[in-house]
Amino acid sequence: MSQLVEDIKPSYPLFRQEEYKDTLSNKQALFEEKVPQEKIEEVFQWSTTVEYKELNFNREALTVNPAKACQPLGAVLCALGFEKTLPYVHGSQGCVAYFRTYFNRHFKEPVACVSDSMTEDAAVFGGQKNMFAGLENAKALYKPEMIAVSTTCMAEVIGDDLNAFIGNAKKEGSVAEDFPTPFAHTPSFVGSHTTGWDNMFEGIQRYFTLNHMEDKVVGSNGKINIVPGFETYLGNYRVMKRMMAEMDVECSLLSDPSDVLDTPADGEYRMYDGGTTLDEMKDAPNAIDTLYLQPWQSVKSRKFTKGTWKHAASDIDIPMGLEATDAFLMKVSELTGKPIPDSLARERGILVDMMTDSHAWLHGKSFGVYGDADFVLGMVRFLLEVGAEPTQILCSHANKRWKKAVEKLLADSPYGQNSEVHIGKDLWHFRSLMFTNKPDFMIGNSYGKFIQRDTLHKGKEHEVPLIRIGFPIFDRHHMHRDTTLGYEGAMYMLKTLVNAVLERLDEETRGMGTTDYNYDLIR
Repeated sequence: MSQLVEDIKPSYPLFRQEEYKDTLSNKQALFEEKVPQEKIEEVFQWSTTVEYKELNFNREALTVNPAKACQPLGAVLCALGFEKTLPYVHGSQGCVAYFRTYFNRHFKEPVACVSDSMTEDAAVFGGQKNMFAGLENAKALYKPEMIAVSTTCMAEVIGDDLNAFIGNAKKEGSVAEDFPTPFAHTPSFVGSHTTGWDNMFEGIQRYFTLNHMEDKVVGSNGKINIVPGFETYLGNYRVMKRMMAEMDVECSLLSDPSDVLDTPADGEYRMYDGGTTLDEMKDAPNAIDTLYLQPWQSVKSRKFTKGTWKHAASDIDIPMGLEATDAFLMKVSELTGKPIPDSLARERGILVDMMTDSHAWLHGKSFGVYGDADFVLGMVRFLLEVGAEPTQILCSHANKRWKKAVEKLLADSPYGQNSEVHIGKDLWHFRSLMFTNKPDFMIGNSYGKFIQRDTLHKGKEHEVPLIRIGFPIFDRHHMHRDTTLGYEGAMYMLKTLVNAVLERLDEETRGMGTTDYNYDLIR
């Protein structure tokens, strides 16, 4: 089974060689007690039926492939968005290895994050000693200017108190009293990655501003604060800064990991690169207002902004698509008095032209959509704008108010009359929906590829192709550098959607002498 230097094969063709196929067959026959293939096929076919869907949607005690990740993952991303900040997770080493690997696979970049490696003794006696040694070592080895602390399940189950532990660590001299150590409790067994991002951001807000508001005056620095939320498209950070620069609006992007997650390969390793400065965070209460780009996922920090900073935290929707971007820019113009420049008006006009060009191909096409609350809402609105029909809409971690908001959006459009909105459901539920109420396409992260495979196994006519927009994207490269916000982002999404439709049409019409009467050169 050794490879030849002259003919190195990657795993896919290599494992299709006879010797590897024999090895796999022997393993199944001798060690796996494999169920007969006929039985597997019988159960598979049953799992695609309406009968099974009803059983599936009635289950209560099991989650299968949730369309979300855990809180500390979001806390780590939030911390990475601040200058020279080291994410520190109070908990087990295995959890932090998972967080780093998750981001490694999406961004294809190294991700700095440390753990104080709680083990069995800490689970019994508490992790304070781990905190003392962990903070001291992290500060000495990696020389951050801030350490942002979050927790895993282990620390939360035993009730470790981060405020007390960090305070005691400073008294013990593990780090200096004035060294920035914001924290957030992020139990993995409730909420999701977006909850963790929100909790960590509120912890950073609290650390730098809660007891330092006496000299703060709303509007005194003339800036707008923009809070991106759990955002993994690096182009979205850049497009926000570009649009604000074109409007001549000074803004603080509060948590911006775009540089540290997109460093060049020039021989220099950058553990820290870019990010929101600590001075910007301290100055944030002096801004005119704070705009949350993911308001459904920023409940805790937005409440802090209103209550402590006394900002309006004006109501906006995630600026995806034409209408929501218009509303966002008009809100910025209203708050700052700065007009929307001709450059952005021209960009808007190009988007409208693109939508007009592609409308005929997208009109009436049906889409299943899953993902995070604000992303899904923004995507549904954009689909309605281009005349597509979002038929099956799923968000695992959204609440009933979100569901009502999406249903209202659908009810107001002729293209949303046949839509269903599901909350608290997982991707195994979504799989049932793809079989029993088949759309033309589904939109979501890489995990949907297994649903596409299953629908194809039932027959080519049942296949639901996956359009990869969302997080995580593990099985394609460089898509995280794209943009989904603003007019630029709408152009990217439009291009992605319409070309997926055209690619599928080509696939269905390339049969020689059968369907190729529609295998057209011009689409």
